Amino acid sequence: MDHTIIKEIKAKSLLRKSKRIDSWFLSRYGMNLYRGCAHNCAYCDGRAEGYYVEGDFGKEVGVKINAPELLELELDPRRKRKPMKKGFIVLSGGVGDSYQEAEKKYRISRKILKIIKKYNFPVHILTKSTSVLDDLDLLKEMNDSSGVMVSFSLSSADDRLSAQFEPCAPSPSDRLGAMKTLRQEGIVSGVFLLPVIPFLSDTPSMIDHSLDAAKQAGASYVLFGGMTLKEGRQQDYFYNILLELYPELLSYYQQIYPGNKWGNAVKDYYETIHLAYNQISSKYNIPKRIPVHLVKKWIPRNDQLVILLEHLHYLKRIQGLKSTYEGAAYRLSELNTPVNELVLRSVDGIGSVTEKLLKEWIKTGRCRQYEELLIT
Repeated sequence: MDHTIIKEIKAKSLLRKSKRIDSWFLSRYGMNLYRGCAHNCAYCDGRAEGYYVEGDFGKEVGVKINAPELLELELDPRRKRKPMKKGFIVLSGGVGDSYQEAEKKYRISRKILKIIKKYNFPVHILTKSTSVLDDLDLLKEMNDSSGVMVSFSLSSADDRLSAQFEPCAPSPSDRLGAMKTLRQEGIVSGVFLLPVIPFLSDTPSMIDHSLDAAKQAGASYVLFGGMTLKEGRQQDYFYNILLELYPELLSYYQQIYPGNKWGNAVKDYYETIHLAYNQISSKYNIPKRIPVHLVKKWIPRNDQLVILLEHLHYLKRIQGLKSTYEGAAYRLSELNTPVNELVLRSVDGIGSVTEKLLKEWIKTGRCRQYEELLIT
């Protein structure tokens, strides 16, 4: 932490609430405990102007020292007119890893975990840091009561490449080693293989290497995604690193990143890498989304069904198949009453095929088609 400038800040609020369940993280709530990130990943979109992170990103980090007090107030049911919906709280965010180096001094994340445990909410931790194991004792307790998931972010499983683009983060080998420890302790843990770095970690051979390493470490799932590159600070910083390390690639980047508000690459590029990922992942039998049946006891039924349909939509689309599941998921998410077989018949947009899948889930807590698509 010697190279990092720490600024203690007091936030006005902490918990971000979603109107509907997030099918990527299986969460309803999220938070940033730190503003800025000392991992200093070259591709991090936390640098983008839209996130309003002040200072020199990667070298200056703001610590929300009053985060535990805020969360205590925000979760206390006595302060609510109506109870908060149960659901995973994501401990991390787009502008700072909750287990970056400053956590060793401030222990904000550990204090936050204790409050989440107190109010019996499940937690999903997304991190690049092996320091999450410092709280293994607490995570094991929470896993027996309120629920825990831990996901490790990787751009590849290649230690050399990671050292170039993620200079201050633990190596992928160490991250996967930490994940293996968590899996041995019975904690659901997997990989967010994103963002893959164009022309470097998105090639079929590199995807295969990353999936093989995740499989060997016992990953419960591997989610995949491409890189965004927003014009301004994020793109300028990344291109400077690229010119230093791989100058021959710059012209290719300029072709696939034409410039738009969200920093997206051209559609054909994303379709190509997702097709490769889908084909390669089938041989490893690793789920392409977090299997909702692994954590369903910590998620209300209505949200389980929404996640199921959104996952089915994604799994169909990456095979080039048509899907109406997304619309059905949206309509279910709008319901304010518990879903049962009778209620399903009254929901507009749910046809006989979708109804059959949902009834199977309601009766058994599993769905055969869903589980097959997750790994094939």
